[in-house]
Amino acid sequence: MEIDNLKILGFNATVSSVGETLSQIDNIKEDGEIIQLLNADAIAGKSHVVHGVNQAFLAFGRGENLAKDISVEIVLRCSAQRQISKAFDILGLKEGNMNLCAVLINCNDYTSELSSIFTLDDSVLISDDEKLMEIYKISDIEAENMSLEDIIIDRITRLTVDY
Repeated sequence: MEIDNLKILGFNATVSSVGETLSQIDNIKEDGEIIQLLNADAIAGKSHVVHGVNQAFLAFGRGENLAKDISVEIVLRCSAQRQISKAFDILGLKEGNMNLCAVLINCNDYTSELSSIFTLDDSVLISDDEKLMEIYKISDIEAENMSLEDIIIDRITRLTVDY
């Protein structure tokens, strides 16, 4: 299992039903393609997502995955969590208005299909430091020494080291 192509898009969304939204996404993609939707408010930037995706694929390759499904593993790694429920609390879809980060892996370009469901807006991928510090429980002292994106990437990496 490897990453042939990776595309990260931002969207504004109104999610009336998480289940229906996931069904719509499943109807877009073909077998073997991955479209993972994440809460963009908990994303520190594209490097954060790229690192989480890479760590998920590496974990599967080593047989050290924490989840049975690669999409769930991506949520775990990107959230820097070991528990699936905590990971989905941080990065999962919620009903109502939300900012989405769509991660397309080994896919055709589904930008237009996704734009027919959500409103394309890459500005949602610009992080809000205060929100991130609260979500990931980052102290002021930590934030003085490293960028928030680097802190989160470090925590993702430590999931592997602490395995």
